Amino acid sequence: MSSPSVLPSTLSFADRLSNVETSAIRELFKLLGKPGIISFAGGFPDSVMFDVEGIREAANAALSQDPGAALQYGATEGYGPLRTQIADFMQQKGVPDLTPEQLIVTTGSQQALDLLGKVLINPGDKVIVEGPTFLATINCFRLYGANLISAPVDGQGVDTDALERLIVEHRPKFVYLIPTFGNPSGALLSLARRRAVLEMAVKHQVLVVEDDPYGDLYFGEAPPPSLLALSSQAPGSRALLVHCGSLSKVLSPGLRVGWMVGPPELLARATMCKQFSDAHTSTFAQATAAQYLMAGRMPATLATVRAVYAKRALAMGQGLQAAFGEAMSFVQPEGGLFFWARLTGEGGKPTDAAAFAQRAIARGVAFVPGTPFYCANPDPATLRLSFATVGEEKIAEGIGRLALALEG
Repeated sequence: MSSPSVLPSTLSFADRLSNVETSAIRELFKLLGKPGIISFAGGFPDSVMFDVEGIREAANAALSQDPGAALQYGATEGYGPLRTQIADFMQQKGVPDLTPEQLIVTTGSQQALDLLGKVLINPGDKVIVEGPTFLATINCFRLYGANLISAPVDGQGVDTDALERLIVEHRPKFVYLIPTFGNPSGALLSLARRRAVLEMAVKHQVLVVEDDPYGDLYFGEAPPPSLLALSSQAPGSRALLVHCGSLSKVLSPGLRVGWMVGPPELLARATMCKQFSDAHTSTFAQATAAQYLMAGRMPATLATVRAVYAKRALAMGQGLQAAFGEAMSFVQPEGGLFFWARLTGEGGKPTDAAAFAQRAIARGVAFVPGTPFYCANPDPATLRLSFATVGEEKIAEGIGRLALALEG
């Protein structure tokens, strides 16, 4: 008889793993099992507001109308009817010339970022991101060996003067931005700055990646048009722009439906790499999403979630102001899911958000310290709070607990 195989005592892992670490947010979730805890830590939509009936009807329609296509292998670029619906959806948001062939469907917008890493980043390549920015983006790009450069952000989004100086100095492979209600900053890039970004893309011939998972979650007036929509006003910019979108925050994260718009040669290489990872995004999920969009339920769904999130954001802003006063600074978000705040130390209050987070958990409330959202030069006084999954009464109770935690 052959002897059983013996596993090595020490596994040898890829060197690229030394560039990344476990998500601080995922690690924080391990501490949230305590009964009665109020969490402002998550970055996901409220499941109570999922249009379950609409999604059920869409799934039934997908299985009734073309079950073979919904349940069979599909094209890597995406299910044809869904690509058409996404193109129509984007046309309604100010991109009139977008065709289905100019986008590919991805397994959430997160896969789009991973594909960009695969097709664009060589070890040592410089990539400019916002400081702060989406934590998963930092780890994703670092996994492929990117040297990340941090561009400062204020209440109007990325500082475009500073961004241009960084572009000139570093000549990056590309620039990654979340212009509309960023995660974690909640910031909304002004119209003037959006135009400046497109102009500098053309001037310096640098690729710009626009990540837009939150743009439909506005509370009052619609935000300025996306960079993709504005690119028609900046000749030459469309060829230097990638746009990533998603249904996760507006319909359902479980569907895992996102998309990427970009130059044809980039999409072709991204499609090739996608073939190596998942062959294609779930055809059943795509067919369901296509039927949902086709049924015309999205406007009503968006109106509902906007109204609910607007009330919760207002409650959180008023609560934080009343509880902390000058000890915490923040800009009231105009959309999205997040508050980005900073402990000022006013009145001798603490300024270490990580230590504050531990005291807060002991008081039965959680948030995410801001340090992990920076690729460089983190500000330890910053923190992210999400209002999305907590009702207004619980928001008030949670802020009360935070106030007690800050006292010690």
